[in-house]
Amino acid sequence: MLSKKAVIFDMDGVIIDSEPIHSRVKMDTFAHFGLPFDEADLIHYMGRTSRVIFGETLAKHGRTDVTASDMAAYKHEHYLEVLESGAIEPVAGCVEFIQRLHEAGVPLALATSSNVRAMNAVLDNFGIRKFFTSILSGGELPESKPHPAIYLISAQRLGVKPEDCMVVEDTTNGIRAAKAAGMYCVAYRNPNSGEQDLTLADEIVDSFADIKL
Repeated sequence: MLSKKAVIFDMDGVIIDSEPIHSRVKMDTFAHFGLPFDEADLIHYMGRTSRVIFGETLAKHGRTDVTASDMAAYKHEHYLEVLESGAIEPVAGCVEFIQRLHEAGVPLALATSSNVRAMNAVLDNFGIRKFFTSILSGGELPESKPHPAIYLISAQRLGVKPEDCMVVEDTTNGIRAAKAAGMYCVAYRNPNSGEQDLTLADEIVDSFADIKL
């Protein structure tokens, strides 16, 4: 860490514990459309799109009055409303870690696969926008993680070589993107991020207190 000149953060699962929010919003969506669904079955759909879970549930109950796309659109809007409501909490220790890095003069970037609206909601609700020199949403790029573009562009914006950057990630694809960009990667093991292969990371931690400055 001492040899790295900049740090780039993923957002979902690193700054915000987004999976429990997605689960809550999916259950709200089932209720809105009057579809029974056992919350315990959500685990079987981890890593799959909302359209898959909604499509299979609609087919199971023989519903043809609504489509999986309708439900996915409702869920997406509802998720953004939850983020923008302010009733969300950051991952424990993350905001403090970001602030410490900023105070130490380390250039910071945010590189998230989430869309711009979700990204802005998190930055503003947690009051952390001021700490980042660069913020970049994957929604603005043609290629998403595991493609390294989002990390390479972030390094360029920071004016730092890729090999001088440290990335904090929590998913397999995010780690692959960071390593493909030639960066040092710390994997945060978020218990709510599902079954992720973190073995490609240079370092694995269970809390931000474990990342030594």
